[in-house]
Amino acid sequence: MMHLRVPAQLQPYIEVLGLDLGIDFLLKFGGSYVHLSENPQGRSEVTALIGHELTAALARRVGSGSIRVHTGKPFIAQHFRAKGWTTNAIARHLHVTDVTVRGWLKPPDDRQLSLL
Repeated sequence: MMHLRVPAQLQPYIEVLGLDLGIDFLLKFGGSYVHLSENPQGRSEVTALIGHELTAALARRVGSGSIRVHTGKPFIAQHFRAKGWTTNAIARHLHVTDVTVRGWLKPPDDRQLSLL
C-alpha cells in the first residue's frame, strides 16, 4: 500500500487511534461535535467506538470538551483508493459524487510551485 500523507488537521486522530480506527472515527463522527473527556464515564458513542483508554488519550491530545471533528473525506478517499476501491465505491461510501472523488484523487499539478 502506498504511503499517505496525513493532513495536519487529522494527525491527532490518526496518531492516537491508528489509521484504520482513526478512519472509522472520522466516518462516524466527522462533521459533528463530540465531547471528549480525560476521564470518560463510558456512556458516550465515542467511548463505545474507541474505548475508555483511547478516548482519554484523544482528549489529552486534542483537548477536553466539545470539539467539531473534521470530515477528512479527501484523505479517506485516498486511503480507500490505496486499498483498491473503485471511484464509484468510494463515492457511495462517502456519500459524494464520483466527480468529487475524481477531484480528490487527481494528482497535483506539477506546474504549480510548491509552497513548502
